[in-house]
Order: sequence, then C-alpha cells, then structure tokens
Amino acid sequence: MRATVGLLFVSLVGACAGDVAPARPARVGLAKYADAVDWKAAGEETAGLLAEYLKVDTVNPPGNELRGARFLAERLQREGLEAKVVELGAGRANLMVRLAAAASTEKPLCLLSHLDVVSAEDAQWQHAPLSGEVVDGYVWGRGALDMKGMTAVELMTVLQLKRRAVPLNRDVVLLAVAGEEVDSFGMRAAVASDWPGCGGVVNEGGIGLKNLLFEGQTVFAISVAEKGALWLRLRAKGNAGHGSVPQPGRAPMELLKGAQALLGREAAPRVHDAMYELLRRAGAQAGGVPGFIMQRPALVDLLVQGKLLSKPTTRAGITDTCQVTGYSGIGTSVNVVPSEVYANVDCRLLPGTSADAMLAELKDRVKDLPYVSLEVVSKLESNGSTWDDPLFDALARNAVRGRTDAIAAPVLSTGYTDSLLARPLGARAYGFIPFEISQEELATMHGKDERVSVANLQRGAEVLFRAVVDVAGSP
Repeated sequence: MRATVGLLFVSLVGACAGDVAPARPARVGLAKYADAVDWKAAGEETAGLLAEYLKVDTVNPPGNELRGARFLAERLQREGLEAKVVELGAGRANLMVRLAAAASTEKPLCLLSHLDVVSAEDAQWQHAPLSGEVVDGYVWGRGALDMKGMTAVELMTVLQLKRRAVPLNRDVVLLAVAGEEVDSFGMRAAVASDWPGCGGVVNEGGIGLKNLLFEGQTVFAISVAEKGALWLRLRAKGNAGHGSVPQPGRAPMELLKGAQALLGREAAPRVHDAMYELLRRAGAQAGGVPGFIMQRPALVDLLVQGKLLSKPTTRAGITDTCQVTGYSGIGTSVNVVPSEVYANVDCRLLPGTSADAMLAELKDRVKDLPYVSLEVVSKLESNGSTWDDPLFDALARNAVRGRTDAIAAPVLSTGYTDSLLARPLGARAYGFIPFEISQEELATMHGKDERVSVANLQRGAEVLFRAVVDVAGSP
C-alpha cells in the first residue's frame, strides 16, 4: 500500500499543466499614445459621463434603450463621431459607431456592451438607483458595474482614439445593444441584420477580484467561455377543487413532485481547461505547497475538487446546474386548488453538455409523473474562444501592468452574455471589465447599492485603451 501511494504521488507530481505558450509582448512603438493621456483627467471625465448615463432610465423590462442610445450618440457627436442608432420598435434600439482604419488588415475589433439594466428596489439603496450620485469617490447607480460603467470606459477608449488620432490597422467598433438582461433582444437583431463583422470582441464577463484565492492576491479573470443556458417551464395540470379536501393528482402537489425529481440529480464535476489555467497562474505566483498543487491538474482533481464543490460559486463553475427560479399558479384564493401551475427552471450547462442532452435527462426524471410536463422556453449552447490570442494577451498584460500582487487568467463564466451569439459568427470574444473590486462590491450587481469607484474608472479606461491600441493601432 505505501509503495503504491508513493508511485501515485510521483505520477501526480509529473502531471503538470504542460508547456504554456508565453504571452505575446506589447508591440513596439504604441505606448506613446497612452503615455500622452492625462489619465486622472480622463478618469474624472469617465466618472462624469457615467454619472449622467446612470440617470437615463433603461431598466428592463421594459428597456427603453432608445434613451440610452440617444444619450451616447449625442456624446459621440460632440467629438465629431456619427453614431448609428438602430431603432427596434417600442423604444428599443442599438447603437453603433465605427472608427475606420486607413487600410484594414484584420476584421474589426468590437467593444460590446448592453444598454439595459435590471430593476432595483429603491427603498433598499443608500443613494437612489437612478441618481448617478458621486459620493466618497464612488459613482452610485443601477448599472455602475453591470454594465454602464464598462460602456463609459469603452466610449472613453473610442474618444481617446479619435482625440489622439491613433492610426489603426483594423476598424474599431463601439456596439451597445438592447435587451441583454432578459433575452438578448438587441444582440439577436444585430446578428440578424446589422452585424459589423467583428473579429475580436471585448464584452462583460470577468472582473478583477481581490483575495479570490490567496490573501493579498487579485485575480483579473477574463472569461473565454460561458456555460450554455436551458430555460424550462415545469408544468403540472390536474383537477381544480376546494382546498379543504386533499385529492390525488392535484396540480400544486404534482408540481412539487416534479421539482423534487428534477433537483434530485447528482451532477458530476468537470473542470474546464480555463479553470486549470487560472489555478496554474495563481499558484505559480503564490508559491508554496498550495501553489505547487494548483499548478498540477491531477492534484487539483485529487485534492482541490472537493473544496470547489463545497462552495456554491465554484461548484457552479465545475458542474451542470438546474434550479427552480419562480412559481406561478392559476387561482386567486388560498382555499382554491388551481388546475394548472408551473415553475421556471434555469439550467446552466458546461461545455460538452448539450441542451438537448440535458432536456432528455430531465424528461426521463419526470416520465413517471403523468400530470407533469417540461417545455423549453429558450436554449443557448455553450461556446468559447482560445486564450492563445493577441487580444487576450493584451487584456491580460495591461490588467496587471505595474502589479506584482495580481494575475490575469482565463475563466469559464457561469452566466452567459451576448458573447455567446458573437462567437458562432467567427469572433473571438473575451469578457473583461477592467475594474478591481471586493466580494462585497461584486454582490451589488443585481443587488442594492451598486457602485464603482472613480479610481476604477480611471484605471479601467487606461487598461482598455492600452489593450485596444496594442491590437488595433499602427506605430
């Protein structure tokens, strides 16, 4: 037994992550454009822009993204840039502006964002969700992080390219779309009829998180892939009746049986290559025994996977998940049993799990429940991009520029963004908001007191501008 364990340990030590292609260096002769910018002033300008943008009500539903598109278009027009506002009906719209290269050698680099934001409970906030107040060095409002703050940074990047007359070797396109928070309405419209032919895309997704894996280390996660989504309606039908007499086959009780059958599945863990690479990079910088383990996938599977499964956030990153997110019943009184009820079910699927395969598995789990059925509301298959790419390298390199306490690494996103619709069209899409935040600040996304610091807007504007110049500029 002891000899066998020793041989196992030797084999695990040898099973490291393998040779990783070194990141591409910054292209020579391009830093001068960013070095000439007064980034403190640019950060304050970005904060002022965001403060005004947050006051524009684009809460979805209903969206009203035309308001946001017109606001951005007016700001661009002040600088001599003609933005195209594509109206999609009922107050909905996308916005696009293109900086054309003199002689384009590659497909456009697209800076993608969405115009809509989620709703907020005003009474829970310290500062009103649509106030755009700047208090104690923070810009407050719904969308500060998700994702009007990123839109402001992207717009500032376009403005700096214009102001500095940066020569381009590819077009740079700013694309802001409607409806991402509900159904990717605007992105679907852009893909169908107004797609700018993006070769590379920078969108929301990853962000910089302090103390994510090691105390004192910031991880700038750049999402290279996203889980797919299968949204279902679990429906139960039965005989209506009086609440005082329990009867078999009543819809509400049958719905509970169906929900228990679905959620009783045991998900097998599967670590995505991006997770291994993130752990490898974090471990290499941290060193010590934990760092040694994290650089070796076999040891991660043996010694770390249990910890990943023990936390909801990391468990979601290595398993297919399904959860009930809401209920609805036909009936108005507590003493009336309705004939029909349903539950919404949100499944998020790892690369390698198709929506059809998950649907078949779930239908099999409720096949013996005659009153229960499953309906597909929508489905999106998982997809991803390689991180062996000049755009990824430029984002990663500039995220940690001047830092010895931070890493930048690829990650699989547990949520999905409009990047899922861009990749099938040939774009390499990366999700990265160049802010550095705490877990507390992260929790304000879709929560109360959403905000972003002016310091983050300043540094984020510089990080993105340097990365864009690096991949789209000409010396």
